[in-house]
Amino acid sequence: MLTETLNTQAINTQVRGKIAPAHPVSDQFGAIAGQVGLVATEFSYRKDEEIYGEDEPAEYVYQVITGAVRSYKLLSDGRRQIGSFHLPGDVFGLESGPSHRLAAEAIIDTTVRLVKRASLEKAAGTDVQVARKLWAMTAGELRHAEDHMLLLGRKTAMERVATFLLEMDRRLAVAGMMALPMCRRDIGDYLGLTLETVSRALSQLHAQGILGFSGARQIVLRNRQRLHNLDA
Repeated sequence: MLTETLNTQAINTQVRGKIAPAHPVSDQFGAIAGQVGLVATEFSYRKDEEIYGEDEPAEYVYQVITGAVRSYKLLSDGRRQIGSFHLPGDVFGLESGPSHRLAAEAIIDTTVRLVKRASLEKAAGTDVQVARKLWAMTAGELRHAEDHMLLLGRKTAMERVATFLLEMDRRLAVAGMMALPMCRRDIGDYLGLTLETVSRALSQLHAQGILGFSGARQIVLRNRQRLHNLDA
């Protein structure tokens, strides 16, 4: 659900804040706005606050400015399966149908910007470059879904944890350190593992000298090659 409106502004707002991208990211919304002049609205959400619910109308497309977001589905037995973690610069909420297939929540205090889906679709209908950019975003989400399906279906617990750490290293690491916004229970629900299994795998990697800890959620990768070997 939408809560506090910060402001409405041109969509090329600067990405800044506590959880920022480790490496330069392409501003996908900004690239579209430069062609068709779309306007975005900013909203802030507190930790664990819902952004939208499963099966709610998909009226907007979102981009993380600061913070982090998880997309998830509650299973019939009450378990939670996290499908994606969205970090600064990431676009989420793109749907093929009229409603959201997953719910989305702020992992930590988070600011997002959003544009109306109808405005994007209208722009795509008149500008082939906009259509191509939207297709590229959608294709990226499809690739992630396919990779996640492979991870859940074919990899061992240690391989899943290694894959996750390498992904976060690519997306978050600054000066060799990852500051994870998500907790270990989130990681487990993303990897299809229990909290205890995630903790045990991290402890084993630490004992083998592959990673080190600097605080509860700060991880230093000391041997990426060995981690890549586990992920192979």
